[in-house]
Amino acid sequence: MQWNHFIDGDSAKPRSGTYLRSFDPCAGAAGASIAAGDAADVDAAVKAAAVASAAWRQRRPVERGRILQAMAQQIRAQAGRLAELERQETGKPPWLAIAEVEVAAQYFEFYAGLVNLYQGEKIDLGAGYHSYTSREPFGVMGVITPWNAPLNQAARAVAPALAAGNCVVLKPSEFTSTTSVELARLAVAACGMPAGVLNVVLGDGPACGRALVSHPQVRKVAFTGSVRAGREIGAIAAERIIPLTLELGGKSPNIVFEDADLDAAIPGAVRAITINSGQVCLAGSRLLVQRSVHDQVVEGLVTAVAALKVGPEPDANIGPLTTQAQYERVRAYFDIARSEGARAVAGGEPVRNPAWGEGWFVPPTIYADVRNDMRIAREEVFGPVLVVIPFEDEAEAIRIANDTEYGLAAGIWTQNLSRAHRVAAAVEAGQIYINEYQAGGVETPLGGFKASGYGREKGIEALHHYTQLKCVTIKL
Repeated sequence: MQWNHFIDGDSAKPRSGTYLRSFDPCAGAAGASIAAGDAADVDAAVKAAAVASAAWRQRRPVERGRILQAMAQQIRAQAGRLAELERQETGKPPWLAIAEVEVAAQYFEFYAGLVNLYQGEKIDLGAGYHSYTSREPFGVMGVITPWNAPLNQAARAVAPALAAGNCVVLKPSEFTSTTSVELARLAVAACGMPAGVLNVVLGDGPACGRALVSHPQVRKVAFTGSVRAGREIGAIAAERIIPLTLELGGKSPNIVFEDADLDAAIPGAVRAITINSGQVCLAGSRLLVQRSVHDQVVEGLVTAVAALKVGPEPDANIGPLTTQAQYERVRAYFDIARSEGARAVAGGEPVRNPAWGEGWFVPPTIYADVRNDMRIAREEVFGPVLVVIPFEDEAEAIRIANDTEYGLAAGIWTQNLSRAHRVAAAVEAGQIYINEYQAGGVETPLGGFKASGYGREKGIEALHHYTQLKCVTIKL
C-alpha cells in the first residue's frame, strides 16, 4: 500500500515522486510505501496551515471543542483499524495497540473540554489604568513525533495545539506514519475540521523534519525523540529564536526501599521496563534496591520475567523492537554489559524462532552486579533491559538517582509517607511515581529536567506551552 502526505484537506503525493519503505517488525519484512517528503512538501503544508490560521483562531472556542470531541469519537469508532495499522508498523501486541488508541481519544476528549479555560487575568495598577493579559495561539506549529507510540504521541501534541487555536503541521517518524495520516483524514472527512488546520508531511528527519523546524512561518515546534535530535532541533530553533517543547530521553531511577510492598514493587518494576518492549522514554530502566532486600527483589524479578511471553502472537506480553536499527542497538548493549562485568540473571541474548521469520525480538533482560558508572546504567538503551543497583540508605539512593544527565521520571516504592515526600522532593525529575510506576493519565503534566528536555505536555499545563502571553495596559 502507498501512503501520501495529507495537505490542505487532501492526500498529496511527494513532489519528488520518491517513496520510502516501512517494515513489519514481527517478521523483519518490507511493508508499505511511505512518501519521502522534502522542503517543497513542507512548504506546501505550512502555507496551507498559514492560510487556515486566521479563521481557526477566530472560531468560537466551543466550536473548536466540538470538532475535537468528534475526533475522540471517530478514533474510538475506528479503533480496530487504527490499532491494526499501528501493529503492522510497530509490532505491538493488539492489546497494547488498542490501549494506546484509546489514550489518543482521551487526549482529544480532555482538551475539547478545556477550550474556554484560559481567559487571562486583570492586573491592578491602581486608579487610572486598566491592565490585563491574554493567551494567544502561535499560529502555525510544527509537531515531530517518534516511532514508539505514533498515534498516542501525535494526539498528545496535536490536541492541545488545536484547542489553543493553532494550526498544525505534523511530521511522524518515517517508520510509523500511517495512523497520523488517518488521524488528519478522519478530522476533515468525518469531524468538520477545516482544510489546512491539520496537515501531515511524511519523510525522514534530515529532508523533512529539518525543513519543518527551519520554515519561517512555523512559530513553535514540539518534538519528542532522542537527545541527539533534540540538540539539532534546538540549534535551529535558537538561530530562529522560536520556542520549543522538547521531550527527550531518560534513564529513570525506580527506587525500592526495604519497607516497600514487594508484592507490588516487583511486578511494578517489571512493567516499568517491559511495557512496549521497553521502548518508552519514561521506562524505569535503573532499579535501585535497598541492600537488605536486594537478593529477594532480584529473585522475584527473575521469576516474574520468566512468566512473560515474547513473540508475535496476539497474547504476547512483549512484542518486537520497532526498527532494525534499534534491535541492533540493544544487541550491542548486551555486548557492552558483558564487557563491563554486569551479570545477566535473565535474558541477554536475542530470541529466535523459525516460525517468526526475521522478527526483531529480544527478551526481558535483567542485569545484576551493576554500578552506576557503567555504560549500561548511564546510557538509554530503549529496550526491555533493566539494571539493578544496590544502595545502603536513603541518602545514597538519592545520590545514585540524581547521578545522571537525564531527569524525565522516577519511581519510589515505600510505605513510609514521610520518606515518600522527602525523596520525591530530592530527586531531580519531571514526574515522580510513588507505589505505582507511570501512574497518572492525560490530565497529569509530563516533561523533563536536565537533558530530558523542557516544556510540558499533557494536562492543563500543556496549554501554557501552546499559547503565548500578551499584556495590554490602558491609561484611562
